[in-house]
Amino acid sequence: MPDYFTRSSKPNEEEMAGIIKQWAYPLTGKNDLDPLFNRIGEARIVMLGEASHGTHEYYNWRSYISRRLIEEKGFNFIAVEGDWPDCYHLNRYIKNYTEEGKGAFKVLHSFNRWPTWMWANWEIVALADWLKQHNQALPLNRKIGFYGLDVYSLWESMENIMQYLEKTDLHALKIAEEAFKCFEPYRYDDGRSYAKATQFVPELCENEVVHLLKEIRAKLPSYNTDHENVFNAEQNALVMVDAERYYRAMIHGGTHSWNIRDDHMVQTLDRLLKLHGEKAKAIVWAHNTHVGDARATNMSQQGMYNIGELARLKYHDHNVVLVGFGSYKGAVIAGRSWGASMQKVEVPPALSGSWEHLLHTTGIHNRLLIMNDFHQDIFMENHIGHRAIGVVYHPQYEKYGNYVPSILPLRYDAFIYVDETTALHPLHILPDGHQTPETFPFGV
Repeated sequence: MPDYFTRSSKPNEEEMAGIIKQWAYPLTGKNDLDPLFNRIGEARIVMLGEASHGTHEYYNWRSYISRRLIEEKGFNFIAVEGDWPDCYHLNRYIKNYTEEGKGAFKVLHSFNRWPTWMWANWEIVALADWLKQHNQALPLNRKIGFYGLDVYSLWESMENIMQYLEKTDLHALKIAEEAFKCFEPYRYDDGRSYAKATQFVPELCENEVVHLLKEIRAKLPSYNTDHENVFNAEQNALVMVDAERYYRAMIHGGTHSWNIRDDHMVQTLDRLLKLHGEKAKAIVWAHNTHVGDARATNMSQQGMYNIGELARLKYHDHNVVLVGFGSYKGAVIAGRSWGASMQKVEVPPALSGSWEHLLHTTGIHNRLLIMNDFHQDIFMENHIGHRAIGVVYHPQYEKYGNYVPSILPLRYDAFIYVDETTALHPLHILPDGHQTPETFPFGV
């Protein structure tokens, strides 16, 4: 695939700051986002990024933008960088299915895969409450959905399939049980032991999951439960197939496992759009590294692509709007290592020469940038570091790996800059995980 990546240099920051001051919109409240909605226009897919997985303001602004897209532009569902089975339970809850009437807090509190705080947080409780209320007056085929795009939930998807087939297809259930037996010895460490085992037997459980998917697809017309549950059964089988490929690729390192994951997310998005009809519109929540077009970063030089790039290629630029987020300093929820306890971590001021530092030098104000306004040579011919914080974060080592060289006007269609951010409000965090924050439900 062609990329937009150009050269490394030291641009004139004073000149760039002057252009930003001239063209950036101040962002002091909800009404200041009107230029963004004008830019979105009639696009079918709006992807909303985030520069971390634990920042309150990113979730809050994305929630407000999503609600307005649903109310004013007829968007049909939100699809997130989360596990399919957990998000499907929340989808059933907000659509007022009687069997899911446990309350948003209880549904989200059951999201127990690390990092739990990504979706088990009070910001999403507030959004879920709004979605459930919004859906109450709508017919079933027009209710707004909430789905997970990710590929990690191999065992959870397997268990969901078995529960479904136990009621609908005992023959297919036997095939699912064979797949379960194959994976069972490796289920307790998020696929790491399975990845190691495939060094010696490369196609360890591949045949079992492919056989199960074929069986379910062949039987789909005979399943007479509601249409979303039929879709759910097939999607869980697809998750199993791609998760097996993902875990197998992990052992070799490199870019292949990343690309498998983003391929899966785009295929899931495509299936959801088809499920909701030919005019369906989708909102996607994912990290900037997935949303911002990889061709405008050094990711392309490493052979990596992402959902932002793939969506632009598949659905064409005029149908896709990519929105990035970033901040200068603040606080974030993260872990010190994979699987470690979550904690509030201070985010230091952005490095000199980065996009975030450049935006901060124009004044300590939140800003909205519409990227069509920044197609000047000085922005288009230089790649500048753009901060990316993951679920594992060590601020003291930030300069060694947390900045992605980017041509921002090509990476995104719009960018929301928050000068100072605050940490997310997780449900599981101790000692007061059951206590509703004072500012709930978080007005922007």
